[in-house]
Amino acid sequence: MAKHLETGKKAEILAGIFLEEKGYEIIARNYRYGRAEIDLIVKKGIFVVFVEVKSLTNTKFGNPEISVTKNKVKLVTKAAGNFVYSTNWQQQIRFDIVSIVFKTEEDFEITHFEDAFY
Repeated sequence: MAKHLETGKKAEILAGIFLEEKGYEIIARNYRYGRAEIDLIVKKGIFVVFVEVKSLTNTKFGNPEISVTKNKVKLVTKAAGNFVYSTNWQQQIRFDIVSIVFKTEEDFEITHFEDAFY
């Protein structure tokens, strides 16, 4: 597996652990609808939260969260709409970003952006 794919997979695992420690329940990982994929779908209280996980090994060109493009937002919201419809979810939804910067293999910084887009 390519190094950037390994880093991305590790970031998704770490983001899941981070969110669980904050009281979220993971209800889906890598949810797919057509060409769209949602990294994590979590639940806390009345919210189902659709989480995009972004990671980098350095911030020379900016932080990971800035790489969430308009097209990515469009795809994630489309997949989220399908999830809401297919599960008949009747309560609140939210879109978050979890950004992870790896300083080394074991030293990293996680930032959680709640309500990052809609």
